[in-house]
Amino acid sequence: MDDIEIFEYRRLDLRDSFILDGFPSVGLVSTITASYIVAALDMELIGIMDSIYFPTVSVVRDGEPHHPVRFYAGDLEGPDGDWTRLVVFLSEFQPPSNLIKMICNTVLDWAEEQKCACLISPEGLVIETEGEEKGKEEAGEDENHGEEEGMPTEMVPKTPELPKEKQVYGLSSTPSGRERMKSANIPVFPEGLISGIPGVMLNEGKKRNFEVNCLLTEARDNIPDARAAATIIEKLREMIPYLEIDLEPLYAEADLLEAKMRGYQKVSKPGGKSSAPLPSMYG
Repeated sequence: MDDIEIFEYRRLDLRDSFILDGFPSVGLVSTITASYIVAALDMELIGIMDSIYFPTVSVVRDGEPHHPVRFYAGDLEGPDGDWTRLVVFLSEFQPPSNLIKMICNTVLDWAEEQKCACLISPEGLVIETEGEEKGKEEAGEDENHGEEEGMPTEMVPKTPELPKEKQVYGLSSTPSGRERMKSANIPVFPEGLISGIPGVMLNEGKKRNFEVNCLLTEARDNIPDARAAATIIEKLREMIPYLEIDLEPLYAEADLLEAKMRGYQKVSKPGGKSSAPLPSMYG
């Protein structure tokens, strides 16, 4: 792709590697998931994605400038010298709809060139808190209003009501991916609409016969949902060999954020939407 390019700081052998998509999604599930894994595994920055259409900003971390879209790599070591390599794409901005197909094709072109095993894209299913639902009723909002103004990566479920306890559902572009999810005890999400990065990745993966797996879990779309990200990582540990990560800090961050949001809701006007900054551990 001429308009979007990948530049590698360091060239690695990525055959049979797993790729994790960290472009922003509902509840920032994918971004939090990717950021937490990169930090927990102390992964190495190995490249960037660049384009004249990307934001003209530099993201500063620990006194060092970074591009808004970059990718990291790390080795996951198992017993007897076995290992798996993981690559994580991380984006600091929500791509506009006119760039999504170009971004997806650039990533998949690169993944095929590197002979990677598969790409995994976490995503959130939109849910609402009781306060939000009450506010919409009092404001006389139509029940479909959220779908019309949802994020580009919004998931609109068409199945029966989801259980209250967070559940992870899966979709794959290939039979091998469906078998991988079955082995991880991830039920198939049978019907719905997925837009944005995950939707295009799935369609393009099917066209290319390249394994793209989408993991879906309930998430609030108006706050960073660390608990949803932790739920996704629990399943990633079953899908990606030798991925061992302590999730206690992430669940603790989720408890803290949820407590803050309950405090915001008590002082906010009925129907008013609260806003919260991204938790400190994610930048």
